[in-house]
Amino acid sequence: MPTPAKGYAAQSAETPLAPFSFERRDPQGDDVAIDILYCGVCHSDLHTARSEWEGTLYPCVPGHEIVGRVTAVGGDVTKYKVGDLVGVGCMVDSCGHCPSCHDGEEQYCETTGFVGTYNGPDPVMGGHTFGGYSDHIVVKEGFVLKINHDEADLAAVAPLLCAGITTYSPLRHWKVGPGQKVGIVGLGGLGHMGVKIAAAMGAEVYVFSTSPGKAEDAKRLGAKGLIVSKDEAQMAEHANSFDFILNTVAAPHNLDAFLGMLKRDGTMTLVGVPDSPHPSPSVANLVFRRRSLAGSLIGGIAETQEMLDFCHSHGLTADIEMIAMDEVNTAYDRMQKSDVKYRFVIDMATLKQD
Repeated sequence: MPTPAKGYAAQSAETPLAPFSFERRDPQGDDVAIDILYCGVCHSDLHTARSEWEGTLYPCVPGHEIVGRVTAVGGDVTKYKVGDLVGVGCMVDSCGHCPSCHDGEEQYCETTGFVGTYNGPDPVMGGHTFGGYSDHIVVKEGFVLKINHDEADLAAVAPLLCAGITTYSPLRHWKVGPGQKVGIVGLGGLGHMGVKIAAAMGAEVYVFSTSPGKAEDAKRLGAKGLIVSKDEAQMAEHANSFDFILNTVAAPHNLDAFLGMLKRDGTMTLVGVPDSPHPSPSVANLVFRRRSLAGSLIGGIAETQEMLDFCHSHGLTADIEMIAMDEVNTAYDRMQKSDVKYRFVIDMATLKQD
């Protein structure tokens, strides 16, 4: 029998998130039931709740940066037990048999596409999935992650489930490491994790930003320096010198300025998804130095676990501001103005007290 759940949902693109009651499934054979302790607030949550991307299904319960404690497991579960600390990221299912799923790259599932933690088709309950702005969640064992960080760090671990893996995956795929010069475009929720992870991988890291005032923070996070992207002299000083650039900005902008920073054979990878296209970059900027422009989407489950273990071994968590559940609409407004350093995290105990 389904179990009652409560959370916060948007009923339309124009309405604020508000208390919402719904049902979760009872754990099936391979399911893990999780009491949600903390949930990060991702810009994707705002985009979806406010229908800035196409395809939002209402009511919409966002949240895909989930950390919690196991409360029950199905009879076929072998990796987790009641009391374990676990995480859930951006997806809760995939077809499991296409080439990408077979390779552990479920985020690129070629048959059905991955099932999002929210706003995806719910294969068990019908309708669509509801995310982590809620008191509990039930997820297939294969899409649950083990958390090894100390309990005192759990709130700051939550954003790793999206911001962490979104930046780790391309840095890992393009083999960032010692001896490389790496740029991070944008110093927000994604960018600050990109700096931390790239620096922990041994790269020499620079932040590209339009805000000179972020220089001190960039260095605190592990960067060697900050390059003001609207300062032509600073940009010229670093032209043709970067091995890899991770572009985290989710607003349309001129990509050519950053492509010109790459060495021959350098790559810039986009992880921010704007709600309208970037201006088309110059082909000559790519052709004459064999540069590459690429994209990357989160990471598979195995790589997400690898990222969590890497962050644990290097003492990495997100820089967060904790909020109560009923502060989420204000947090959305502030996030839209980049008024957070660098990720809001909801203390779900505040939902349970309502």
